[in-house]
Amino acid sequence: MATDLLPADTASASCPDTRLSSSASYACERTVDVDATGKVEQGSQPKSKDSLDATESGPAMAAVLADYVQLTKPRIVVMILVTTCATAMMGAAGFVSAGSLVWLLVGTAAVAGSAGAANQIWERVIDCRMTRTANRPIPSGRLATAPAVLFTAFLGLVGTAVLGVCFGVEPAAVGVVTWLLYVLVYTPMKIRTAWNTTVGAVAGAIPVLIGYTATGGELTDWTGWLLVGVLAAWQYPHFMSIAWIYRRQYGEAGFKMTTTEEPTGRSAGWQSISGSAVLIGLGVTLCCMPAGLPGAIIGSLAVTAAAWPMLLASVRFARCPDDSTARKLLRSSLLVLPAVLAVVTLRLFW
Repeated sequence: MATDLLPADTASASCPDTRLSSSASYACERTVDVDATGKVEQGSQPKSKDSLDATESGPAMAAVLADYVQLTKPRIVVMILVTTCATAMMGAAGFVSAGSLVWLLVGTAAVAGSAGAANQIWERVIDCRMTRTANRPIPSGRLATAPAVLFTAFLGLVGTAVLGVCFGVEPAAVGVVTWLLYVLVYTPMKIRTAWNTTVGAVAGAIPVLIGYTATGGELTDWTGWLLVGVLAAWQYPHFMSIAWIYRRQYGEAGFKMTTTEEPTGRSAGWQSISGSAVLIGLGVTLCCMPAGLPGAIIGSLAVTAAAWPMLLASVRFARCPDDSTARKLLRSSLLVLPAVLAVVTLRLFW
């Protein structure tokens, strides 16, 4: 199945070949001294080739493992796991046992990592053209495509199996849908239309339903879909800041982003403001649903306060789109999402 993800290379690119290699030669810890009788001084024997190979194999293996981890887009995976913890508690309407949470995170991380790896396999040629991505494991030449495909398939199958066996059909199905949407729809859209941001926002938000349905929530619950909306809205200011900072690289690589199609930054700014405002509205709705009037007021104020820095940063970015305001928006987005999720999760205990 995973081999179907590999499109024909539509452009040629020259990437440095930095595949890991190891060579060993005889060496001494210090010069061998020989006395008048011809005896070698104790402790100065030369190291054998096997000894050097054993010494070098550790760092080489660590480097290979690091490349496989990088292939999964670990920062995105970590963010997904943070949201999974929060939404699992919402689905359970309380705390989740440590054992269940561990298996949930393992299954979710494997599916998310597989999707990230498949994305890098698909974009391996385009990644060569961008300074930001040229040093990824595949375009840099450190990792060949075939083992990357096998690794991707293994992660996807294991993650889906863990979710299905431990939590049922719904979480596993959500994981599969997320993978398909991210890899087969969002990834090829990036070189065709700036609407890829919208599809990517949805693909990045749907994983919250894995945690929500795994612990008792239903796909028909409004709470679950409001959570999807919160994550989707958050991704607009978050990604618009990234798209602006790397707009030249995206353009040179052939990606169709809002910041490459409309380079003034006005559209990116308004989308950032809209996403921030929608996030506040949905967060307020989540806090009001199960609570009485006092709880609703407290929750609404808390969500607004948590998301306010990102809204202000979005307004500043829209007024003056430059790298400085974009970086401030990016930093605020990374802090706002955990804060908003913490508020809407704590509402369960009011």
